[in-house]
Amino acid sequence: MSRVALVTGGSRGIGAAISKALKDAGYTVAASYAGNDEAASKFTGETGIKTYRWDVADYEASKAGIAQVEADLGPIEIVVANAGITKDAPFHKMTPDQWKAVIDTNLTGVFNTIHPVWPGMRERKFGRVVVISSVNGQKGQFAQVNYAATKAGDIGIVRSLAQEGARAGITANAVCPGYIATEMVMAVPEKVRESIIAQIPAGRLGEPEEIARCVTFLVSDDASFINGSTISANGAQFFS
Repeated sequence: MSRVALVTGGSRGIGAAISKALKDAGYTVAASYAGNDEAASKFTGETGIKTYRWDVADYEASKAGIAQVEADLGPIEIVVANAGITKDAPFHKMTPDQWKAVIDTNLTGVFNTIHPVWPGMRERKFGRVVVISSVNGQKGQFAQVNYAATKAGDIGIVRSLAQEGARAGITANAVCPGYIATEMVMAVPEKVRESIIAQIPAGRLGEPEEIARCVTFLVSDDASFINGSTISANGAQFFS
């Protein structure tokens, strides 16, 4: 019986690439999504991967959604906390609502995703947790105080969970993508994309599949001694 993997935000962008890569590697995958029913339906139709709708910012909704996944597919042994949003604004213009929305999804949402499955991982003496952070959580970014704070916090989460879970056979690691050729990035004006690429020594945007390969390795048995680490996948844009 294949291990069950949950990927939050798993039906679009980087999350979709991760979901597909894990399925190709032999895992049984569930992909959660926040609200785009059309995209989720299309994704399931194309990949056969089951999708589940809930808001990761809501603990009870996350707990119920995870319970449904486990009822359908079996115990979740792998969690990829990928769901995230942006509400960008220079700090002097950032509103409390913009701050709270990003904190609730990108930081508290990671807690809400991992916390319900953690006891089962400890009991079974096995678990893999991967949190998708960001290069901007490592270096900061103009007009992203809220986003950078959450992504830096995500790294703190995995470093702490790694210490708590190690003796129970659980690993927790972070992947920090740089700028990736997702729908969101490709939608920005061409001149803006060119200015972004100019900052990347590799001379190009990353591909979602390149992030997915990092995740696939981290959840594998080959990575069992890698714990509390951060993989930077940014084309040499930033070193940490």
